[in-house]
Parts: sequence; structure tokens; C-alpha cells
Amino acid sequence: MQNANQGAAGEEVLIGEGLRIGVVQARFNADVTNTLWQSCHAELLRLGVDADDIFHSTVPGALEAPLLLQTLAQSEEFDALIALGCIIRGETYHFELVANESGAAITRVGLDFNIPIANAILTVENDAQAQARQVEKGVDAARVAVEMANVVNSHLAAQYLADNPEAADALDD
Repeated sequence: MQNANQGAAGEEVLIGEGLRIGVVQARFNADVTNTLWQSCHAELLRLGVDADDIFHSTVPGALEAPLLLQTLAQSEEFDALIALGCIIRGETYHFELVANESGAAITRVGLDFNIPIANAILTVENDAQAQARQVEKGVDAARVAVEMANVVNSHLAAQYLADNPEAADALDD
């Protein structure tokens, strides 16, 4: 839903410093996906992610994005990943197939590898809807990736300290 009330994230989770983010951009509907990338990249930089810590690669379309996301997740080099793409309904069932399969596969990669993935693959009825959402959704993807990376990293750190009391004691010294 465009302009939906998404709630406000605490500023402490929107700090991108020290995070490594991987971005996979589908080239199909490139006019839209290039704008998604530009707005996403600008927001990552604004949130403090260093330009050298942003990996960006393109794939042919939305169905190819999950494979590269999986490869990046397997590398364990990233705190979060972002999928950018645009699927515009046509006259055949192909729209539903691409939208459903790419969305499910992206979710599966995130869950299988325990890595946050911001899914900004637009699924729209027409070019006008895509153009109306391309900037906002690129920004949203960057914010979601940074927030979820920080939330997951914080949880993992807390779990590590709970499982390793000697490490927690060393922090107190």
C-alpha cells in the first residue's frame, strides 16, 4: 500500500555504519529498477553505510534474483540483502508465476540462511503504478535492510553473551 503508515523505527536501528549490504537488481523494466537502485543506494549512504560496503549486481529478471541472493547469503559476507525489481502485469498468467515464485524464493533464502532480505520487487498493474512507487520503495528497501541487520545482529550478540558468560564478564572489566 503506497504511503501506508509503517510505524516509526527507532533511530538506533537505522545506523548503517559498519554494515555490509548486498543488492541484487533485476534488469527487466530497467527504467524502473534503475530508479529503485538509485534511491536505495542514496538512502544506504544517507544511513551511514560506506560505499565500499555496498555490493551491487544485476540479473536478467525477478526469477533470477533469488539465486544470486542465495549465493551472497552463502558467502556470509553480508549483514543484509536487498532485492530490487519490477514485475508489471501483462495479458497472461506469467505475471502471477513470476511474482509468486520470486517472492517465495526470496523469503526462503532469507529464512534458510538467517539473513534479512528487503524485498523491493514491485508487483504492479501498469507503468504508472511502477513509476509512482519506484523512489519510495527503493528508500524503504534500504531502511528495512539496515533496520533488520541491526535487529538481527543485536539479537545474535545478546545470544552470544548469554551463551558465553566469560565474554560478558570481560565486557564488564
